[in-house]
Amino acid sequence: MDVRRSAERYPGGDPQAGIQSWHAFSFGPHYDPDNLRFGAVIACNEERLAPGAGFDEHPHSHTEIITWVVEGELSHRDSTGHLTRVRPGDVQRLSTGDGVRHVERNDSDSPLTFVQMWLAPMEPGGEPSYGIVHGIADSTPYAVPEAGAMLHVRRLTPGERTAVPDAVHVYVHVVRGEVSLGGEKLGPGDAARITDARDLVVEAATGAELLMWEMT
Repeated sequence: MDVRRSAERYPGGDPQAGIQSWHAFSFGPHYDPDNLRFGAVIACNEERLAPGAGFDEHPHSHTEIITWVVEGELSHRDSTGHLTRVRPGDVQRLSTGDGVRHVERNDSDSPLTFVQMWLAPMEPGGEPSYGIVHGIADSTPYAVPEAGAMLHVRRLTPGERTAVPDAVHVYVHVVRGEVSLGGEKLGPGDAARITDARDLVVEAATGAELLMWEMT
């Protein structure tokens, strides 16, 4: 198990434009050949947008993009005609296929924080597609078969325990709260990269929210 602390993430974004970014993997000018991916996960970015701030239209291709809003409301528009507002508890997925363009903005009067995870598909290309699940229930798995991955969202009460999936690769990201995993204490923004996970359990020290990727 390889634990990565929130303080180790690479800073990015454009603070003067109201954009703060924190990257868990090699990203943009922060090139690290030893931190390019884990399993299918190639990016796990925490984005903080001030009211009125956002990312203007930009392209993506050959990537599965999953977005999880922590607080606030994300306005999303893509070149295939989808226009949505993503709120806490929603799972948004953009399969970029051969190429798609999108805009992500905070059009509200409150700060916005979201976690965005990029996964590499097993086969590149294809037609872009879009989907959103509003208010996904706790413990409901969300499959991304194109990347051989399954997302598990867990919301834990203090003292509650949950099993880590047994899998070749598991990526655990702590959205909020404090938990213990394999003898390690993890807090907001911390992550654990687990290879050949077997019989592991997460225990919440406080109320907590976790995103766990199970990957073949």
